[in-house]
Amino acid sequence: MSRPWIVVADQSKARIFTTEDPEGALQEVGQLEHPEARGRSQTLTSDRPGRSFDSSGQGRHAMGTSVEPKEQEAIRFAKLIAEHLRAECHEKGCNRLVLVAGPPFLGLLREQLGQVNDIAITEIKKNLGQYSPHEIRTHLPARL
Repeated sequence: MSRPWIVVADQSKARIFTTEDPEGALQEVGQLEHPEARGRSQTLTSDRPGRSFDSSGQGRHAMGTSVEPKEQEAIRFAKLIAEHLRAECHEKGCNRLVLVAGPPFLGLLREQLGQVNDIAITEIKKNLGQYSPHEIRTHLPARL
């Protein structure tokens, strides 16, 4: 049985932990950062929305974005995390993931990971990114 990977993430940082013992302490084995997510919304947008012709008639109107820039950065980071996890799990044989994130970001991670063959995924809806490994461990199931 392989060791579980515990991924504690938010929109700007993901920390990856594992443990030697199902009831033991966490050891940090990796980290991904996305500083772009910390930017203010105004700095994430390049300029005003573009303009388009109406589908009927001569008028023009502004085209809005369907996703706010800050949310788009979160989606990009969730995709980066998912790609990293798929590659690492394939290479190192991980078969259990514990995803720990606040509900909105956890949903993005779930969406980007999709169906991952042969990997059991447990989700914990808590934002624990600023906690120490010991504090994070207290919020996880007693046996991983």
